[in-house]
Parts: sequence; structure tokens; C-alpha cells
Amino acid sequence: MPGMADRFAQALQQAERDRDPAPLVALFAEGAALSNLAITEEGEGAADRFWRTYLDQFETVRSEFSHKVDGDGVLVLAWRSEGRLSDGRPIAYRGMSLAEHDGSRVTRFETTYDSAAFLREPAAT
Repeated sequence: MPGMADRFAQALQQAERDRDPAPLVALFAEGAALSNLAITEEGEGAADRFWRTYLDQFETVRSEFSHKVDGDGVLVLAWRSEGRLSDGRPIAYRGMSLAEHDGSRVTRFETTYDSAAFLREPAAT
């Protein structure tokens, strides 16, 4: 059976491809805490809200993983994502994600990424 890091990476890629957070949400314990540079979600339905917010930023997105590390109750992912934002602009950015888990469900998730990639390019003068 694949480790949690592999399961998480596969679920994220499926969610991105299908534009449906269900595969990711299924990996999270009820009441899990999720955060990134912009938002924090906790409590009932947190995983669904977090991953819907993520997917809604994009027309298309695809993440590739350069490193996947499984530890005792912790996983770490280094990744690069490319796609198009919801306004049609292309985007490419990278980051790292850390998750705590009980072996079957993620209880805490935090991700940090290159937020400058989301800023609008300055208008030409």
C-alpha cells in the first residue's frame, strides 16, 4: 500500500484533473486544521472549504512532486504547479507542504508557496 505522501500526491493530482476536491477531502480527519499563506480553515467541513478555495483560483492546474517524504505521523512534499488562473493568466509556482497524520487521515496540513506568482503583472505604460 502506498504511503501517505504518495496517497496525498495522487489525490491532489486527481482533484486538480477532475476539478473536484473529493479525493483530497477523503484523506482528512473531520476537524482537521488546514492553512496556507492566505487562509486557515478548521472545524467541520474545513478540508472541503480549503480545497474548493484552492481549485477555484484556477482554470487549470497541475502539480508535480520533486520530493515526497513519509515520516512517523508526518509527510512533507516539495512541489511545482503550473496552469492558468481563473482570469486566464498563466501561472507557475513552487512550494512545500507539511501534514501531520494518524496513518490513515491527515489531522493538520500547512503549505507555503511562492505567493508573488499570483500577483498581477504591472500594466504596460
